[in-house]
Amino acid sequence: MLTPVKKKLVRSGRFHDALTIARQVGLLRGAKTEVVRGRMPKALVRKAKATSGARSDTELIEMALANLAVADQYPDWLLSQKGTVRKEVDLEF
Repeated sequence: MLTPVKKKLVRSGRFHDALTIARQVGLLRGAKTEVVRGRMPKALVRKAKATSGARSDTELIEMALANLAVADQYPDWLLSQKGTVRKEVDLEF
């Protein structure tokens, strides 16, 4: 019997970019002291984790808040990235 291969979760580029912008503008600095919680439908949480690549509820909420907090800055930030390649990109050399 074959063992199913676990698919490695990769963060969605959009959410990774939102976290990057939030980090650059200082929104992720400091102690994590705020508690944000709410009851959500299980299907919504599963789909959001699968789409974003979040590994925990906390990471999912952080991605969602970062996405909302920096949404207006995204177009300018994206244009500023023209001609740059992240160090993580495998160029197959």
